This record gives sequence, C-alpha cells and structure tokens, in this order.
Amino acid sequence: MAIRTAKAEWNGNLTEGKGTMSLGSGAYQGPYSFTSRFEAGAGTNPEELIAAAHAGCYSMALSAGLAKNGFNPQRVAADAKLQLLKTDAGFTITTIELDVEAKVPGIDDAKFQEFAEGARKNCIVSRALTGVEIKVNAKLV
Repeated sequence: MAIRTAKAEWNGNLTEGKGTMSLGSGAYQGPYSFTSRFEAGAGTNPEELIAAAHAGCYSMALSAGLAKNGFNPQRVAADAKLQLLKTDAGFTITTIELDVEAKVPGIDDAKFQEFAEGARKNCIVSRALTGVEIKVNAKLV
C-alpha cells in the first residue's frame, strides 16, 4: 500500500523559533511557529493539518459507504474543529468535531445517520485517532 511522506524543520527555541512543513506530494509547503500553534499567529500548525486530514478522510469514507449501499452522494462536505487543550499531561488534542452536510438523493435521515456513524468509526484517520473524542453532526441538505 502507499507510503505518504511529509517533512518539517524547526529552527530555534520553542517560543521564538520558526519552522516549515511540507507535504511529500508538493501540494503544500508553509511556515509554522509557536504563535501559529498555541496562539493566533500566521501560518499553520500540526493540529490544523490533522483536522484537514480528518475532514477529507471522513468525507471520502461517508461517500464510499453510501455508494457501496446503492446511494449516490452528490456532495459531502465536512468541517473539522479540533480542540487542543492544556491538560495535566500537557497540551492534548481532546476532541474533533465534524460538522457534515451531504446531498444524497433517495435516502431518509435515519438511514443517513447510520452511514454517518459508520464513517465516524471506520474512516482511516478516525481509527488512527482512537484516543480522541470524535463527534459528528451530520445533516442532509
């Protein structure tokens, strides 16, 4: 199966240093810093990239589950909110909340919610994040 790669380099101490991250595919390269990670500074951070990965993975998993069972999704959009809190163990990703909207002809809401829950449990990124509470708010549009 595929091996995915990414690189990061950090220069300097924790609070005053700066770094860059890049994806092996070349699709993204950008800066990160203490302020972009723990405050509101410019640039990205590892947690934002995890949230993007989770939203992308979940959207695909939900679409796949629906299609495999005879429902043809026209659109699945997921917004991920990742919560990073300081706990007794240090900074910790505690929760990821996925707000999902889908346009799926021919499905009722109860059946759709079953597929939404299945994708929450079974998307690859969800399985990798088993120590994190994952919430899904899914609605048909």
